[in-house]
Amino acid sequence: MRPGTLQLQGLPPLSLYIHLPWCLKKCPYCDFNSHEWRDPAGTAMPEQAYLAALRADLEASLPLIWGRAVHSVFIGGGTPSLFSPESIDRLLGDVRALLRLDADAEITLEANPGTFEKDRFHAFRQAGVTRLSIGVQSFNDSHLKALGRVHDRAQAIAAVEEAAKAFDTFNLDLMYALPGQSLADCEADVSTALDLAPPHISIYHLTLEPNTYFAKYPPALPADDDAYAMLDLITERTAKVGLNRYEVSAYARVRHHSRHNTNYWKFGDYLGIGAGAHSKLSFAHRVVRQVRIRDPRLYLERAAQDPVASVSEVSRADLPFEYMLNALRLVDGFALQDFADRTGLPFSAVQGAIEKGCAQGLLRADGGQIAPTIRGMDFLSDLQALFLPD
Repeated sequence: MRPGTLQLQGLPPLSLYIHLPWCLKKCPYCDFNSHEWRDPAGTAMPEQAYLAALRADLEASLPLIWGRAVHSVFIGGGTPSLFSPESIDRLLGDVRALLRLDADAEITLEANPGTFEKDRFHAFRQAGVTRLSIGVQSFNDSHLKALGRVHDRAQAIAAVEEAAKAFDTFNLDLMYALPGQSLADCEADVSTALDLAPPHISIYHLTLEPNTYFAKYPPALPADDDAYAMLDLITERTAKVGLNRYEVSAYARVRHHSRHNTNYWKFGDYLGIGAGAHSKLSFAHRVVRQVRIRDPRLYLERAAQDPVASVSEVSRADLPFEYMLNALRLVDGFALQDFADRTGLPFSAVQGAIEKGCAQGLLRADGGQIAPTIRGMDFLSDLQALFLPD
């Protein structure tokens, strides 16, 4: 409550992100804080110790979010489905014991088809998970191998079919513009995915991120024109089956949007716990970001004391870009009143950039609603850059 540079009239919705950092194998394109679980001695992954660390981390964070309700939980990684259903049940029990969790809170678990076992998804549902996010990436075995995935086409299909039986809603993750992928290959992947009738699909363009194996040894990727053709195909095919694009990479049926991710895109708040987790928290006079210790073993040692590696306040000058980096990913854009509520800044802080975006055909303004045009979605980075501080 100490003096600050902002005057927020209220606080945005709050989500909880929980990071489980281990995976079977590090994918060559992955820049997330994930670590291969290898132990020559055969020691089991430290599930119980890590769960205790997460509880300690959450308990220490409670004063920052005191009295606030949590409307969504996302358990990401790594490969969270490596953890047993019993461990996920314990984790969510701790969350419910410590937080005001909405009765209808969306609780998402990331799952890898390579860790899929029959009845496992049902057990996660019994533990309290309401939504699964399945990292398929491709249904083409050669592309899966190039991406370093530990599953094959048959496992991916089996996992999606089982998710449909176990959950009322789930998300299927795909990637496009893969090494050696043709437009016909992309269409085959999309067709297979749509035949499985998922209520939500996230489809991401493969990018070569810094500090990854692919960045050091870049594979041959499709030309930009071919990648644009793949995106056009994806948008056309998903729309035909009622999966409407609501975010630059997300397509969903009515009432199947990801509530957790939408909170990110609307510049909502989130507390992140676990190794390397990020937080964005609003207070009456400031917006603060935190980052937890990245190394899992060091995090385990420090969780009971202070697992936060860094804390920074988002400056007034940076807030417009930080807000637009998220909100302009949404097809429907944002309301100017929402911008004011979430940042504490007046419309004049972004008026010039909005007018420039409209003049360039990247934005459209309809009363108090601002949204990217189709061209703006295609050139999203250029659009967001208009809001960078001078």
